[in-house]
This record gives sequence, structure tokens and C-alpha cells, in this order.
Amino acid sequence: MDAPLRLVDALAVCPLAVAHALREAEVAGYPLVFREGDWSYYSRLGFGRADALGFRAPSLRIPPPAFQVTVLRQHEQWMIAAFVYPDVFWRLDCVGLRDPELEEVMARIEAA
Repeated sequence: MDAPLRLVDALAVCPLAVAHALREAEVAGYPLVFREGDWSYYSRLGFGRADALGFRAPSLRIPPPAFQVTVLRQHEQWMIAAFVYPDVFWRLDCVGLRDPELEEVMARIEAA
């Protein structure tokens, strides 16, 4: 994560084994865990809109409700910044949605 004081290691998790990943992240001392995806399903595990807490998504291809974070005990207030994926995510085009999927999701968000 590109925070004002320095880069901060954080995790990004995929849909599988999220609860286990959160426990392991807490034990390992990570301050934050990010994810992209269904904004209603993962709220039961403590995820919420990252933008509501001041975080910036790494791409405009991630609808705001889909960019989510859970804050762990090691988090400090200054750790509010832009989330940055490792280069391999960009090389493999694994960040966010591409049209027409992005257009469809944004239309559903605006209609809600």
C-alpha cells in the first residue's frame, strides 16, 4: 500500500478461504486485508467499502463497492492510502473488470 509515510505490506485475498486468511493475517501482524468482489457477501467477515475508510482502489475498473478492506489490530491511522497490486496482477490483467462486465455492474450499482 502506498501510504504517505512509507509503503506498507498488506494482503489481498481471493474468494476462497477468506476466513482462514484473515486469521493468518492477524497472527502474521498484517494491518489490513483487501479484496475485490461481491460487496454484500463478505461483510459478514468484517469487510467494508475501502473508499469509505479513505483507501483508493488500484484501478478505475474496480467499482467502489467492490473494493473492500478489513482493518486488523496492527493498523495505524496514517496507513490510509492507495492499494497497489504487485506487477504480476497487471501483467496477467487480473485487476478489476473489463467492459462489458464493468459497464453492467456499474449500471446495477447506479440503479440500486
